[in-house]
Amino acid sequence: MKRVMLLIATNLAIVIVLGVVATLTGANRFFTSGGLDLGKLLFFALIMGFGGSFISLWMSKTIAKWSTGAQVVETPANSTEFWLVETVRRFADKAGLPMPEVAIYDGEPNAFATGASRKSSLVAVSTGLLQSMTREEAEAVIAHEVAHIANGDMVTLTLIQGVVNTFVIFLARVVGWFVDSALRKADDQSSGPGMGYTITVVICDIAFGVLASVIVMYFSRAREFRADAGAAHLMGSPRPMVAALRRLGGMEAGELPQNVATAGINGRPGWMELFSSHPPIAQRIEALQR
Repeated sequence: MKRVMLLIATNLAIVIVLGVVATLTGANRFFTSGGLDLGKLLFFALIMGFGGSFISLWMSKTIAKWSTGAQVVETPANSTEFWLVETVRRFADKAGLPMPEVAIYDGEPNAFATGASRKSSLVAVSTGLLQSMTREEAEAVIAHEVAHIANGDMVTLTLIQGVVNTFVIFLARVVGWFVDSALRKADDQSSGPGMGYTITVVICDIAFGVLASVIVMYFSRAREFRADAGAAHLMGSPRPMVAALRRLGGMEAGELPQNVATAGINGRPGWMELFSSHPPIAQRIEALQR
């Protein structure tokens, strides 16, 4: 649940900050002067929605390193680091990708891939995963992360988040306008949106953003099945990936920060399954076996 809430909070924070800046700079007048102009509001929502999601994508690799404490392996210092770098290189070559940055971070078993593009990507693996898995199982996990990069999952989810953000921003301001208008019915002297508009917009940005995250998480779960299949292709067999998932099913998966949770290896849906970025492991194993 912590990962999911942090994931939601990151996107909401960016959207809300952009919204507050727009209010303070008077940008809202672009679509509220002379009444609510829905066409201009939609254009504003598109700029803000996709702007927020691409800012997150652009910052993803830097924030991932900082938030996990991941250390990029520039020059392998031991046999494990050498094996890790060469394994990532082998799968990247097989997938036709430029060599990603490779990093290790301290933590429970998990791994993630992130980055703004295939040419600027990062594969990070936890010490817990390296210590708890066989080499073949760890290779399957690495192949899964390389498959995320090859499938363009970071950019795909960014575009989906941009569409979702656009609707959130648009609807929040439409609701804010009507609430503000209802509160100011008896005030003929006021012009333009007032405090009721600002407060309602912030509340709706949060509420609609939480609900909209269900859509993003649905697509994230679908991409996990594709990454599993990609790992099976890179490994030449689904067996190692199935073994890795079974191993992970018996482990306590490491919590990932909000900006990398959707590109990790493991997720454990509970009562908030709709907000989970990963399908249940049993479903993933069944899909691979089919």
